[in-house]
Amino acid sequence: MDKTTGVSPVAQPPRRHRGTWPAVGVAVLFAAGTAVRLGGLEAGALLVPLVSFTPYFAVASLVVLGVVISARNRVAIAIMLAVCLCLAACVVPRAVGGTVSAAGRPLRVLTANLNGGRAEAQPVVDLVRRLNVDVLSLQELTWAERDRLEAAGLAKLLPYQVVEPEMWGADGSGLYARHPLRERTGLFQPVGHHMPVAEVALPGGAAVEVVVVHPVAPVPSTVAEWEAGVATLPPPAATGAPRILAGDFNATVDHAVFRRLLATGYTDAAASTGHGLAPTWSVRRVLPLVTIDHVLTDSRAGAADVHVYDVPGSDHRAVFADLRIQP
Repeated sequence: MDKTTGVSPVAQPPRRHRGTWPAVGVAVLFAAGTAVRLGGLEAGALLVPLVSFTPYFAVASLVVLGVVISARNRVAIAIMLAVCLCLAACVVPRAVGGTVSAAGRPLRVLTANLNGGRAEAQPVVDLVRRLNVDVLSLQELTWAERDRLEAAGLAKLLPYQVVEPEMWGADGSGLYARHPLRERTGLFQPVGHHMPVAEVALPGGAAVEVVVVHPVAPVPSTVAEWEAGVATLPPPAATGAPRILAGDFNATVDHAVFRRLLATGYTDAAASTGHGLAPTWSVRRVLPLVTIDHVLTDSRAGAADVHVYDVPGSDHRAVFADLRIQP
């Protein structure tokens, strides 16, 4: 009661923080995006490409967390804390890596997408020479690009080849090696571009099987074909030569179909060495954004180191994996 007037003051309703509902709405939106990634729920021409940007989404979630903390919105803070923890579990292991393989026979693998034959041949050959590459996996190989690579000296460095070039476009692929190759057919039915398979006869009589990977890109008209292209890649071999998949998967570790492939027994060489966030593909060759080029190994091989390199003329970066093959 007010002593001067003798009137009891009317209770005022609690003041609502300005921006309460927008903050919660943004947090819920981030939670929905995280649920799509965690549940492998991406589908269609919109969500499939967007999932590729999960690492950037994780960084954005940290920014939003800071904003809602400053706004002191408890509901939004709780939601964004859960979002950040879930996204960190998805993204951080790729930057940390695991146990680096040190024992075993070395096998140096380089994979490069040649951008429909537009990549400059000499820098590719220079990379092969400088890195002492044993196996080269090429995608989007044209006949003209094949001739330019030959003229630049590739055949002297890697004299054995299994190639399926095309006159133009993205269909062509090829495999070059320092050691003898034996082409394999019937291992799987490729869905997408050419994906040759060959056994590489390593010194000492052992062999390693290498698959050149290149499913179609998940553009609006080919999302189903893209998913089938990744899903139908061969799983690790139970017996025989260790199997390596190398190429442009048009998929990141955040895509459910790619994670299902890893779950069959493959390891991503870049992620295992802490280089899994190094982007390999750019839009119009401006700035690399997402990681869609990979080298996968089965349980009988591992990576000692991985690096990515720019390829002039291409919208992809080359991935080099220094592997160790177990006896």
